[in-house]
Amino acid sequence: MPTVAIVILNWNGKHFLQQFLPSVLASSYKNAEIIVADNASTDDSIVWLQQNHPAVRIILLAENFGFAKGYNEALKQVDADYYVLLNSDVEVQPGWIEPVIALMESDKKIGACQPKILMESNRQMFEYAGAGGGWIDNLGYPFARGRVFDTCEEDNGQYDDTAAIFWASGAAMFVRSNVYHNYGRLDEYFFTHMEEIDLCWRMQLAGYSIMVCPQSVVYHVGGGTLPKGNSRKVYLNFRNGLIMITKNMPIAQLVWKLPLRLALDALVAWKNLFAGNGMYFMAVSKAHVGYIEWCLFKRKLSVKPASRNGVLQAWLNKSIVWAYFVQKKRKFSEIMDHNPV
Repeated sequence: MPTVAIVILNWNGKHFLQQFLPSVLASSYKNAEIIVADNASTDDSIVWLQQNHPAVRIILLAENFGFAKGYNEALKQVDADYYVLLNSDVEVQPGWIEPVIALMESDKKIGACQPKILMESNRQMFEYAGAGGGWIDNLGYPFARGRVFDTCEEDNGQYDDTAAIFWASGAAMFVRSNVYHNYGRLDEYFFTHMEEIDLCWRMQLAGYSIMVCPQSVVYHVGGGTLPKGNSRKVYLNFRNGLIMITKNMPIAQLVWKLPLRLALDALVAWKNLFAGNGMYFMAVSKAHVGYIEWCLFKRKLSVKPASRNGVLQAWLNKSIVWAYFVQKKRKFSEIMDHNPV
């Protein structure tokens, strides 16, 4: 039975640990270790953990490294066949590990996998961060089976097939430890947001596949660290999205797709400004400045693809922006009609 390390990255998340850690501790997989990696919390979450769950291993990090570096630093200290990167605001079921490990053991070229992710507050609805498995469009905009932009679908079993996807959600990502370390780990320059998509893109370019295993179901609160609409969240999403496509897309595609992405970003920013949301406009503007700064001065700090021989799966060969905002297609299944993948 392969060894599995469930690593929960915590930052001032005592309330989430109190609510959701018991479900993780009730996992039925026999060869799993549960670890909390703490990003220099200032609340009493670690004291609470030591007093109430002394069997849980704690890794104390020197400062708040964010999602990417936080996991990279923690996983240097973890020895297991598989890592599970699990958000502290996720509730799991006792048998959630077994089907994912069985799937990944059946094919050694599966680099990462995610369960089906539903809303913790409304368990019939797909949750924003991953839903039924992540896809990406031809301009590098991510979406998911069951979630397109801010529209989440009801789960009626329509995406219950085990399938290849483009990216696995960082809220509950199973990843082979050797693949994680061999292909650059999470890009620490991202800090948080988009880093798991970037990692999955690099793994696919190296010849590994990414899968979703809907036989495993978890429930995610979402927005626990940076809530929706937060200016920092908007900044990181837009900046990191541009960095991600610049790193991973072939130059022949990037020369025309990047200007189009910048124009679409600007359109969204101006739309929000005219709607009275000046914060959003400023965050996108700062993201573009941050991207230019990365291009000019910080590019060497980012992890580049180690190989470009792999075949990308779950790539939408058209614009999700056009399908959603112009054609008014709100569901993944509607957008996938006649998709030339």
